[in-house]
Amino acid sequence: MLGFIKDWLDDNAREVKRLQKTVDEINKLEPRMTALSESDLRGMTAVFRERLDGGQTLEDILPEAFAVVREASRRILGMRHFDVQLLGGIALHQGRIAEMKTGEGKTLVATLPVYLNALTGRGVHVVTVNDYLARRDSEWMGRIYSYLGLSVGLIVHGLDWDERKRSYNADVTYGTNNEFGFDYLRDNMAHHPSQLVQRELNYAIVDEVDSILIDEARTPLIISGQAEKSNDLYYTFARIVPRLIRETDYNVDEKAHTVAITESGVAKVEKMIGVENLYDDKNIELTHHLNQALKAHALMKKDKDYVVKDGQVIIVDEFTGRLMFGRRYSDGLHQAIEAKENVKIERESQTLATITFQNYFRMYDKLAGMTGTAATEEQEFKKIYNLDVLVIPTNMPMIRKDIPDVIYKTEQAKFRAVVDQIAERHAKGQPVLVGTISIEKSEVLSSMLKKKGIPHQVLNAKYHDKEAEIVAQAGRLGAVTIATNMAGRGTDILLGGNPEFLARLEMRREGHRYETAEEIAAQAEAEERVYQSILDRLRRQTEEERRRVVELGGLHIMGTERHESRRIDNQLRGRCGRQGDPGSSQFYSSLEDDLMRLFGSDNISGIMDRLGIEEDMPIEHSMISKSIETAQKRVENRNFDIRKHVLQYDDVMNQQRELIYRQRRQVLTGENLKDNILEMIDASAERLVSVYAPEGVHPEEWDLKGLLDQAEQLFLPGHKLTPEDLEDMGRRELQEFLAEQSHAAYEAREQELGPETMREVERAIMLRIVDDKWMDHLDAMDQLREGIGLRAYGQKDPLIEYKFEGYEMFQNMINTIQDDVVRYIFRVNVVQPEQQKQRQVVENRYAEEGARQPVRKESKVGRNAPCPCGSGKKYKKCCGRAEAEKKA
Repeated sequence: MLGFIKDWLDDNAREVKRLQKTVDEINKLEPRMTALSESDLRGMTAVFRERLDGGQTLEDILPEAFAVVREASRRILGMRHFDVQLLGGIALHQGRIAEMKTGEGKTLVATLPVYLNALTGRGVHVVTVNDYLARRDSEWMGRIYSYLGLSVGLIVHGLDWDERKRSYNADVTYGTNNEFGFDYLRDNMAHHPSQLVQRELNYAIVDEVDSILIDEARTPLIISGQAEKSNDLYYTFARIVPRLIRETDYNVDEKAHTVAITESGVAKVEKMIGVENLYDDKNIELTHHLNQALKAHALMKKDKDYVVKDGQVIIVDEFTGRLMFGRRYSDGLHQAIEAKENVKIERESQTLATITFQNYFRMYDKLAGMTGTAATEEQEFKKIYNLDVLVIPTNMPMIRKDIPDVIYKTEQAKFRAVVDQIAERHAKGQPVLVGTISIEKSEVLSSMLKKKGIPHQVLNAKYHDKEAEIVAQAGRLGAVTIATNMAGRGTDILLGGNPEFLARLEMRREGHRYETAEEIAAQAEAEERVYQSILDRLRRQTEEERRRVVELGGLHIMGTERHESRRIDNQLRGRCGRQGDPGSSQFYSSLEDDLMRLFGSDNISGIMDRLGIEEDMPIEHSMISKSIETAQKRVENRNFDIRKHVLQYDDVMNQQRELIYRQRRQVLTGENLKDNILEMIDASAERLVSVYAPEGVHPEEWDLKGLLDQAEQLFLPGHKLTPEDLEDMGRRELQEFLAEQSHAAYEAREQELGPETMREVERAIMLRIVDDKWMDHLDAMDQLREGIGLRAYGQKDPLIEYKFEGYEMFQNMINTIQDDVVRYIFRVNVVQPEQQKQRQVVENRYAEEGARQPVRKESKVGRNAPCPCGSGKKYKKCCGRAEAEKKA
């Protein structure tokens, strides 16, 4: 009775029960599918497509499609979907987030909705967190799709244009969040329809959805080019800031992650750099450099926020502990850190295109996600992405034992206790996985274990394939593994070890070229026999190890510090207890940990002092655990507010971005822009009349000479009109007269160049000017946003002010685009295409091996073409003259 009431009150349990009816339908179809011949099973794809063409919906064919995928998987991979995996597949098809515990087979779950939705021919994207997982999953699960007659594509770093285009045209495309986002931006920088690679954004399933849509939501994707700015000031302020005194010359708020200079600090800096007033308008650049140098010095910690490797400052992902090669802090902060560490400063960059993951993924017609930890962030998923979270029950009962937290007075005492606990469990042979929150803490723990003589592995996050091998063997007898956070690892920890990984390793050691079962099967029988005998031997060995590890209590998880997000702690915990395995977890904290230090450890510290608790004496109390959870909830809410704040500002930019990109796409793919150009000419004429012959001003006071001069600059080059010709006209007549004259000039221009050439010229000019003005607008919006917060002092809402001013700036940009397009249309000279040069652009990405700098080709300016500086002169008579003189 109690169970019934609990289910009745629990929305999640009710929804699972409702979906179970569809699972029962799929199960009834299993005998029929099992009886199908190979050709009949493979032919079901064509049958489903015919039925969809005949008017049936995806929901109508879902039970049969899922049953077909289950049977294909059983035959091809030897893996039959569990009922709970069918539940997860239905949730994903409905555009929800399926929360499934680690080890429940999320990779296999995705095959069900992917196959079903791919039948429409509109494409399905499966998004993973790194290239290794995208490649692994596309090859592994791709065998099911290929068997059923669907094409599979892969989008990872380093592909050429043809490979990308082919992959996006496939029925199913696996790839990383960065690559999908950057391809979208690159498509919107293309200068010809043939350069586009992406199709419509139809349906995406995001693996590790919390990692991608929440943890990375604060960092936009940016494609940038180099800006011409000197780096000297960064070095200057890097020398000045360490001479300032904390709490006297500047104050640090670690909770808010901000630093503010005091009046005495300002006076010191003014004296050191020899300026009278640091906050004069002319010194804006100096204050910017000072603020960034202060942040770099007081807030950014080496080996926690970043590492210095091979003379480069590389960001450390706070959620996964991975090194983020090629990604840089924006707004000069990265340069300030480079100056602080006295390494070479890379030039500041200008943003060419940018988008947040939030706004990119919201463009898909249907979005779904899967992860082991989403319920704690359900509110954010609902508000930002309109995604529900459905918690899927486990296939086997969860028997993991979560031991209450242990808290120590100091960090040193905590680490000593952790090492003692590792030594005790290692001596028995129980495998231990230790989670740390930074590379620095991993190294501290590793050195303490070395002193004790305990063999261990430290998870190196640079190479994802090696990372998978280390994680896969973390459940072996006596294994000790230290890992910096466990988000998005994508590999199960099997108790006793993973025999397939071990067999591959042995094949490699013995000098065999082929390592995977698929590769070996395609080679000589002798090679396959060698692999099979190694695998059989290792399976017996790992089975015996597994039996002993289970007797010892399974894998034990030790967290050396609570993360500010409960979700990250749950990810670590979830590494043990998979598929009904035994396991245990416990977190060790100290009052010196960041979370406890910043969020309410004063009371606990006072109690410990009054009770005379020694440094090495642990405390276990429910009050302590509640205090930690309250602190975590507080930080989670604050982080949500920050991400919501970022999104509110980016939404302003996003509306503008969507309009520009939509119109740009029309220009790129449109056959005829003549009507658009004539509308621009009319708009320019209307603006001229409103400026030089404003309404409400007597006609005698109109500036007709100025009107004609400006008209000559825009759309009436070389006209013979005089102010006297316009004297007897009213405002409306003036506007109509200018429109008539400019249309005639346009027709003459079209006759001169020929209609076909004119269309190409219009398209090329419009794309070039839109791109240039959009880049300038991005820069201007960045600067506006940087200072808009100060409006709050004037009792104004900064967001409303940003929207209002951003709209005005956008309208001004549109007007400028129209005027410039019109001006160039009447003046451009058509020349033969010259040799192209390359322009370097940089993408702020994760990379597996190091920073790469893709290039985008750009046409060289012809001698007779308008100078790109905007002077209106020919290139050979403006900027080109200086180059010609240098060559001479």
